[in-house]
Formats: sequence, structure tokens, C-alpha cells
Amino acid sequence: MRIRVGLVAVALVLAGCSGTPGEDAAPIIVPGAPGEQAKTISPDDIGTDRFVAPNESDLTYVVGMIAHHAQAVEMTALAPDRAANETVRGLASRIHDTQGPEIGAMEQWQKQFATNAEQHGHSSALPHVDHASMPGMASAADLEALKASTGGEFDKLFVRLMIAHHKGALKMAEDVLAKGVDVRVEEMATDVIATQTDEINRMQTLQLP
Repeated sequence: MRIRVGLVAVALVLAGCSGTPGEDAAPIIVPGAPGEQAKTISPDDIGTDRFVAPNESDLTYVVGMIAHHAQAVEMTALAPDRAANETVRGLASRIHDTQGPEIGAMEQWQKQFATNAEQHGHSSALPHVDHASMPGMASAADLEALKASTGGEFDKLFVRLMIAHHKGALKMAEDVLAKGVDVRVEEMATDVIATQTDEINRMQTLQLP
């Protein structure tokens, strides 16, 4: 994975800056590439040509992944009343408890992006994403079948659909790591890859009757 050394300031801004930039605001040090000197910019430079703003790949990833996670939360919410296998129940609970807060983090990132864009005269419009065409998304028919199933039938269908769903999320994360520029989005995508690869491995080793 490539290292985006010039984007450390993004994480600082998104994580901790609640006030408005002004003449008393502390400068932000932006490390240069290997062999280059670090640069110092003012918080007022956020969103200008001196600062690398999120690109279309970053914005598209976050818009799409919010919907992708939302479907996973919908699917996992069915498990407590339908799953027979305790491991399936545990996996569903873990996915539900992880991806719900991740949706909140991505929505907060979108709000921060909109605020920065508007403050500096840039468009805050988000790209349109065709959710049905995203990799790994379960179809309406798949969801209806999952809702109608119980016991061992539910377990098998849930695992099959969730493995495909996770593999789709990995594809989306790998794409944004290759094309995006925002360090916070990179962190979120890297976490998706680590977490969901582990969950795929666990689901693939399940021995269901």
C-alpha cells in the first residue's frame, strides 16, 4: 500500500478541530515526500489548492459503503430470531455491532467534507451511486428469501450471502486504496479489509449441516 505522507493534516482536522480557522490558530505541518522538506500551512488553507481535498473516488467510496454497510446491518438484524448455529449468531452480532458505528463515522466524514467545501467555495455535492450495482449486494429476492428462512436453512443462506457481501466490500476498499487520496478514507478502507477478510475466513470454515 502506498503511503500518502502529505495528508497527515487531514486526520488532524477531522479528528480534533472544532473551532474556526483564524489568525490565532496553530499552523499544520504537512510532511513532504521522501527527500523533501516538510511544509507548514495555515488552517485557512484547508480546501484551497495548497491542500489535497478528497477526490471522486473517496466520495464515491463513502457514499457507496454507507449503503453497503446498511444492507449488512439489515441482514444481521435477522439472525437473533432465525439463526440456529451459535457461531452464525456470534458472527452476525459482531458484524452488526461493527458496521453500525462505521456508518456513523462515514456520515460524520461526509459532514466534515461538506463543511470544508462550503467554507472554501467548493461544491459539496456527493456523487450518485447505483447501490444495486455495487459488488456483493444481495438482491431484493435474496433478502426476501433470507427473511423467510429459519434454522439451518437461514444459517446456510446467511453465510453464503454475507461472504459474497464481504467480498464485494473488499473490492470497493481495494479500489479506493488504489485511486483515492484522503487519508481518513484510506484508514476506513484498510480497516474494512482487515476486519472483513477475517470474517470471510471464519465463515468459510464453518461446518453447517
